[in-house]
Amino acid sequence: MGTIVAMNKSTTRDNRTLEWNQINGRQAEKLKFKSQKRIYRTSEHGDVKAVGKLQKSLINSWYNKVLAVRRVTQDYAGKRKAGMDGIKLLTRKQRIKLVNELKTTGKAQSTRRVMIPKLGTNESRLLRIPTMYDRALESVVKAPLKPEWEASFEPNSYGFRRGVRFVG
Repeated sequence: MGTIVAMNKSTTRDNRTLEWNQINGRQAEKLKFKSQKRIYRTSEHGDVKAVGKLQKSLINSWYNKVLAVRRVTQDYAGKRKAGMDGIKLLTRKQRIKLVNELKTTGKAQSTRRVMIPKLGTNESRLLRIPTMYDRALESVVKAPLKPEWEASFEPNSYGFRRGVRFVG
């Protein structure tokens, strides 16, 4: 299995011979969840500076990038929709390459615009499809932001929040 050592240190970052199927996804999920839990608890205590530091470390973490690429290229329902770059499916080597290329600097690329029909009518609506890189980067950035948002929600907020179930 792949090796992921500590929260900020990774022996796989510089390992160019690493294969996609050698990555231990379960361990990566645990480490990501642990970081998110720390962000949640720190946000509850109101330490804004510490929350920012923890979020930055999670954004730059290798395992968060691996999970984001997996989510976008394998789990996501729209994985076969090509953006402006024309990329639909990625091979294992391309996924590793994408993980190593993800950086939060720069600007998003333009989206591909497709008109799709509305259900039950003769009208159509615009669908904008981002590139695979932008989808993965969005997922990388979303992971450290969610715990902070969850900590600031009201305890009896009944709006739609993904992954939060109403127990009543």
